[in-house]
Amino acid sequence: MRLSGPDCLVSVRVTRGRTWIAGILILLLFPTAFAQTDFSTFWKKFRSAVIDGDKATVAEMTKFPLSMPYGVKAVKKNEDFLRRYNEIFKGEANAAQCFGSAEPQKESARRYAIYCPFKDTPEDKESAPIRFVFDLTKSGWKFAGLDNINE
Repeated sequence: MRLSGPDCLVSVRVTRGRTWIAGILILLLFPTAFAQTDFSTFWKKFRSAVIDGDKATVAEMTKFPLSMPYGVKAVKKNEDFLRRYNEIFKGEANAAQCFGSAEPQKESARRYAIYCPFKDTPEDKESAPIRFVFDLTKSGWKFAGLDNINE
């Protein structure tokens, strides 16, 4: 038996409605699985931009205000970020060098961190106190802060 006319439209709408509801349920039940995949994609792009010195791309991937270590003024907007780029990525740690081999550490479903050694002791992987923080925001993953965990 084939459906045609108004009955066919009802059948299509019910099927679409069920598909839409199933998709929403999957997103609600498995948000961390998608977040991890998204972070991996974000991290590859962010890491490449830092290694290449692509300040504009790194700025686009940053959440403002950017949290800074104790006693250091937060970076409030894009212009400040571009002006302070070397302080952030070449200050206590050489981020470009570190990011080449660093592995992201999952701190929660909405936060990852990269730990880097001081730039004066780049081979000291045991003591890596410079922490680059990445948060999941409403608009996706963003670079959210820099910290020296020794302070």
